[in-house]
Amino acid sequence: MTFDARRDDYLSALGLTDWQYRVDGPLGGTDQRVAEPEAPDQPVATEAPAVVAANGPPPGAELDTQPRADDTPSPQVEPLAREVPESLPPAAAENGPAGLDWDQLEAYLSRQDHRGANRPVFGTGARDAEVLIVGEAPGANEDAQGVPFVGRAGKLLDRMLAAINCSRATNVYITNICKFRPPDNRDPTPDEVAADWPILERQIDLMAPRLVVAVGRVAAQTLLDCQTPLGKLRGQLHRYPRRDLDVLVTYHPAFLLRSPQQKSKAWADLKMIARHIRAFDQ
Repeated sequence: MTFDARRDDYLSALGLTDWQYRVDGPLGGTDQRVAEPEAPDQPVATEAPAVVAANGPPPGAELDTQPRADDTPSPQVEPLAREVPESLPPAAAENGPAGLDWDQLEAYLSRQDHRGANRPVFGTGARDAEVLIVGEAPGANEDAQGVPFVGRAGKLLDRMLAAINCSRATNVYITNICKFRPPDNRDPTPDEVAADWPILERQIDLMAPRLVVAVGRVAAQTLLDCQTPLGKLRGQLHRYPRRDLDVLVTYHPAFLLRSPQQKSKAWADLKMIARHIRAFDQ
């Protein structure tokens, strides 16, 4: 496939070609994450990534969060089949997940208190990727399937990633701060965050990413240990506390589904993420 054809496919997938917002269009959905209030942002000057378009989207072009023809209920997404150890090293009982490999870590999580959830949601994607995407906690779809970011919000995230030549199947890994769905899809409590934090930290140790993308207010504030509104965290590079690791912040796709007026800002975030990824090879 030529570059122009691939670019056109990406832009078409995001609705960035001759897109017009229908005021009367259906914007509802089955996503369970609660939309979060956002503070006003400062404009972010960015240029389009080469993998998306040579000259960027036309003025006013935005991410398409309208329900699309392919927005039918998602099929069940099965985690990759792996050999999960039946037993863990004795040290795991004393030291927690420190020192565990990927499969041992997943087995360790499965033995933790589910806190009323059906199953843990460990993560999905390329474990050797340079980009780690972190959300806040599983919703109802994720709790049912055991995979992060499924349903309409997951489809939108996949289209956003495709626009910058990324995919959970090849070059990103996706997980959440909390590994179990909070009751009624409320925000995770500090105790729930603390319980699952060692799992996330060990995932980062094993993966050794070069960039973390925090998706949504709760994920961004938790990862950066701050209370700054998401709108003020966007558009700039942050450092992960106590690690030599870059962090960028963007909106949760479920928020974009409910707040289409923020689509242009999400597009600016994607361009910034793409530029940062390209710098890896320079």
